[in-house]
Order: sequence, then C-alpha cells, then structure tokens
Amino acid sequence: MSAIIQTTQKQTTMLLPVVTRAVSQRTATRSLCRSASTFSRIVGPSAARLTPATANGLRTLPTQSRNALSRFGQARFMADKIIKCPPMAESIQEGTLTQWHKQVGEFIARDEVIATIETDKVDVTVNSPESGKVLEHFANEGDTISVGGNLFKIELGDAPAEESAPAAEKEAPKAEAPKAEAPKPKEEESKKETAKQESKPEPKKADASKIAAPAASKPPAPKPSSKAQAPVEGEEFAGQLPGSRTERRVKMNRMRLRIAERLKESQNVAASLTTFNEIDMTNLIEMRKKYKELVLEKHGVKLGFMGAFIKAASVALKEVPGVNASIEGGDIVYHDFVDVSVAVATPKGLVTPVLRNTESLSIVEVEKALSALGKKARDNQITIEDMAGGTFTVSNGGVFGSLYGTPIINQPQSAILGMHATKERAVVVNGKVEARPMMYIALTYDHRVIDGREAVTFLVKVKEIIEDPTRLLLDV
Repeated sequence: MSAIIQTTQKQTTMLLPVVTRAVSQRTATRSLCRSASTFSRIVGPSAARLTPATANGLRTLPTQSRNALSRFGQARFMADKIIKCPPMAESIQEGTLTQWHKQVGEFIARDEVIATIETDKVDVTVNSPESGKVLEHFANEGDTISVGGNLFKIELGDAPAEESAPAAEKEAPKAEAPKAEAPKPKEEESKKETAKQESKPEPKKADASKIAAPAASKPPAPKPSSKAQAPVEGEEFAGQLPGSRTERRVKMNRMRLRIAERLKESQNVAASLTTFNEIDMTNLIEMRKKYKELVLEKHGVKLGFMGAFIKAASVALKEVPGVNASIEGGDIVYHDFVDVSVAVATPKGLVTPVLRNTESLSIVEVEKALSALGKKARDNQITIEDMAGGTFTVSNGGVFGSLYGTPIINQPQSAILGMHATKERAVVVNGKVEARPMMYIALTYDHRVIDGREAVTFLVKVKEIIEDPTRLLLDV
C-alpha cells in the first residue's frame, strides 16, 4: 500500500506543473485533455485505497492546482459533443437507420455524411455538424430513430496528423518501384541464351525414346457407355422433379409500406373511373427525329416523348380546370397553376417528384427539368421538397413495355394520365388501311370531382396536341 501511495504521489507531482502551466496560459489543447485524463486514471482507482492522511494531503493542494483540475474536467466534458437526429420534414417524426457511414473511432469532417435514415418518402442523409472523432453510436442499423433523439457522440477536433504521414510513406515506395525494373537487358540476354540452348536439336535416338515412352504409357480412353445414359424403361413419372423449393422473407421497407397504404387509401376514398383513347404518334416521332440532334447540341438535353405529353397535359388542364382540382374537406380547390408529379420507379418503390408551373414551360424546358430529376433519382438525392405538392400526375408505363393499364390516382389529386408503349398497328387513314405507330392513353379520375364529359374532353385535347404538335405554337 505504501508503494502505491508513493507512486501516486510522484505521478501527481509530475502532472500538476503541466496542468497549472497550461491553464495559466489559457490553452485547451489535446495534450491538456490527455494530461487530465491520465491524472484521473491514476488518482481515481487509488483514491479508495489512500489513507486519511494522504487524502487530506491531496485536499490541501494549492487552490490554483485544484482549479486547474476542475477546468480540465470541464474542458474534457466540452470536447465531447452529442449530435441529435436533425429534422427531416414537417410530417416525418421518425425513420429507420439503414447505414452508418462512419464507425466508432473514425474521424469525420464537418458536413460529411455519417448516416442514412430511411423515411416514408425518401432516404435522408445526415451530415456531421462538427469535425472530430466518432466516440459512440446511440443506435444500431435497423433501429427506429426519432427526430431530436441522440444519434452519436463526437470528440471535437481536427484530423490527426498521423493519417497524412502514412499516406506519404505509402506513396514513396510506389515512386521507387520503377527503378527496380531497370536491369532488364541482362535478364533478357540470359533468357535468349537459354532459349538458344533449348532450341538445339538432340540426337534422333533420344527423340524416339522420349516420344515412344509417353505413347506407350497412355492407356486407351474408355468409351462412354450408352446403357448408363439411356432412360430406364418402365419407370413411372412421379409428377414432380427434384429441385430447389426455398423461400425468402424480406421485411417491407418504410417507403414500400407507405406506398401500399396510400394506394389502398386512394382506392377506398376516390370514386375512380378510367377512360381511354389512342394516339397516332407519327407526327411527334417525325418531329423528334428531325430536331433531336439540334436540341441536344443547343440545349444539352435529349428530346423525348415525356416533354410533349406533359406540355400537352398542362394546356389541357388549363382548358379543363376540374381535372386539376382536389377535394379538401367539404371544398373543391381549383388550382390556377399546374404542378405535374412524374411517377418514377426506384429499387425501393415508386416516387413522384414534382415539376413546378409546367404551364409556363416549353417542351425543351420540361425535358431539362426531367433530366435534372432523373439525375437526382439515379444518385439517390431526391428530397422530400422535390415531392411535395403536385396537382396532376403523369405515369409512363410504356418505358417498361406496358400496352394497356389503369393507373391509380395519387391522393389528394383527382386524376392521373397513363402513357403506354408505342406499337405499330393497322389503322384506317383516309379510307385506307395503313400501319401507324399507335399509343393507348388512359385517364383515371375521381368521379366525385370530375364528370365524364370533362374527363373525355381533357383526353381528346391531349390527343389533338400530340397528333399535331403545331397546335402548341398557334395556341389552338
């Protein structure tokens, strides 16, 4: 016991000057925190074994030294910060933690992604507000995280210098590696000499013996038995063949659960009805072939069919405002603007990012907006703000080869336009049968808001614009 007390007193005497000097200079460095931590590890376990006299001696330390230790404890406490789960959206209060991008013990820079949280609509990435070393995770992957709850603990500080030193050391051998490849001519000369020696012919007797020996040692190859491959006669078929019959059970993610809930709600709430029409795509296809290279060269975007259909729908919605309306309580809300939700299939489910004020956009501007949304979808960067709102939806099942279908209304909207694949069919044109590229289009609408006359008028207007795109220029 006396040896422990003497060792403790010696180590305490060695640390106190460092602590006092650092506090007097008002420096809160990392070495300071290490000194305080070392002091607490030394004194803490031994304090219970100290005699009353030694304990009184520690309590009678100079006031400046005791204040120094207290400030060290505060500095150490302030160096560790608990980061809470940030707000994700007004309607989202929790999510599922799907991935930690930084593990405990790793350094993370300010604004670097540390975690991904899956919500009902999109995946939200959480960035670290501070730089430092990750000390603790307060949740595991797969746990439910609430907004404002503790997410992780970080030790504030800059990147350690040890990380940059090994990188420089690793690069040095790579630069020196090519030097070892210099003495190649000697090796090549020796290889050539050995090759010449090996190419010299040996006596014919030796060649004959070498050739004859392996030939004699090789047994004749067995002939395949035809009886083994022939099916057994008289064997009855049991009705099934042996094979894999495994099953996999996968938990539905939050987005898929929310999609299922909203689609079923739409079917239960809306008085859905679908009307159809067909479009001759000849003129639109010719326009696209004629100008797609010029559009790509000037605007840097590919000219597709979606831009024309969204623009045609926007014009038709202005002429038939009931299709652009929605029900809120006991009121029908008529929107004087057109925000088109575009249905996009992702690995996790269907999302509907919104194009704002499409009634004011040209076909090329719509294509640019679609290209930007497509890039965000591929990079998994679609945010909740991108999907908020929307007064009408366009779904293009034709990209997957769908020929015919009835889309489901995206609540609280009142209608959705479904596009399908373009196929050549025999149609009557001016009394003659011709093969034309035809597309079926469908409009599913809420009969509580939209009457059949309005729905058919809207669909016919879209058909007229697509079959004759010059109507957009003349506003007819």
